[in-house]
Amino acid sequence: MAAIRNFLLHDWLQLVIPLSALCTVLAAGYFLKRILIRSMQRWASKTQSQAAAMLAEMLRRPFMFWVTILAIHVALQLSEVPERASGRIAKGLLILWIISLTVLFSGLAANLIKHYGSGIPGALPVTSLTQTLAQLGIVILGLMVMLNLLGISITPILTALGVGGLAVALALQDTLSNLFAGFYIAVARQVRLGDYIKLSSGEEGYVSDISWRSTTIRALANNMIIIPNAKLAQAIVTNYHLPEKRMSLVIPIGVSYDCDPDRVERLLNEIARAGALEIPGLLAEPAPVARFSPGFGDSSLNFSLICHVAEFVDQYPVQHEIRKRIWKRFREEGIEIPYPTRTVYLEDARRASA
Repeated sequence: MAAIRNFLLHDWLQLVIPLSALCTVLAAGYFLKRILIRSMQRWASKTQSQAAAMLAEMLRRPFMFWVTILAIHVALQLSEVPERASGRIAKGLLILWIISLTVLFSGLAANLIKHYGSGIPGALPVTSLTQTLAQLGIVILGLMVMLNLLGISITPILTALGVGGLAVALALQDTLSNLFAGFYIAVARQVRLGDYIKLSSGEEGYVSDISWRSTTIRALANNMIIIPNAKLAQAIVTNYHLPEKRMSLVIPIGVSYDCDPDRVERLLNEIARAGALEIPGLLAEPAPVARFSPGFGDSSLNFSLICHVAEFVDQYPVQHEIRKRIWKRFREEGIEIPYPTRTVYLEDARRASA
């Protein structure tokens, strides 16, 4: 009973003040969060700033965590907890705060690179690899700050890593080769996001992502092709978007030997140049041109209609539309498109035996 009476008269004051401070800081932090987040969202909406909107959204979750850390720290300062224990708790709270900041800034860096990286002249292309490297750099920086705070020297750790580096490199040989190959692909810019490429092994499609391990290609059939970066770096690659997206298209046409080549050439030029004004993807400049090449075939006069399309995938609808127009116009003009024929002469067997 004496202990209870002593607590009610004296010791409860040691808890009331810290707990009151804790609750006060939490309440103030809650209202401050609402005011701050709403103000940032309002300002982002007014200025159309994606960075401000992104920061406001990312601050929503960790803000109260930071307020809680601050509230506990204030309560500790007002309590009669032994100084040694209070110092350890404060250091632990500081480490938690650094970890939360590291997570926040790593996510913010990835989002900023994703939204603004492509607009920076001379910067690396925006890929999963560049975002991962930025996040990794921030995590390493946060780790170094925590180690320094804990009084742990980095030099012995670096020495240990140097000694074990060879073993780690051998164990992670494939992973490291893919990582460095991915970095080379991103820096060289010979294969970029959005490019249409074709490998010597036959795989082709749009480059959708370059990560630390592999490059992802989206085929025209809407399937994803995953290629290890090391394989891609060693492959023979045709990039249909370099040096520019525009590419030439050759459409072969065969007509009967009874046709006038000059007339066929004129009609093909008329069809293609009129189509360049109407068919999406078919370019008017350079102007389409018909050539009497490869020339004389087994059963037809062979022409080549040379035109230019805006990019690789445009060749399919352009060929579809141009061929329909050629067939209709040739039919109106009485120009025959022959099918392969072969004449076989049979000699009398008795005459041959004689």
